[in-house]
Amino acid sequence: MNRQLQLFTGKDCCLCEQAQQLVQQCAPTWYSQLQNVDIKSSPDFYHLYAARIPVLKRLDNQTELGWPFDAQQLTEFLY
Repeated sequence: MNRQLQLFTGKDCCLCEQAQQLVQQCAPTWYSQLQNVDIKSSPDFYHLYAARIPVLKRLDNQTELGWPFDAQQLTEFLY
């Protein structure tokens, strides 16, 4: 099973750090495949996510989970 995730983030984003910690605590298997993506690395990413970060994206089915989310919502999203 492909358990790859992207976390769209910004520089010095405390909410992004909280989201990353939640993934680490609730879904360590997924966390090991987590890729942080700075939205400023691409104009497209910046346009899509600037006002929404942090956003988790599953690469297997292209679904997204935007902040705020809690452990239960994260678990439902991933499993």
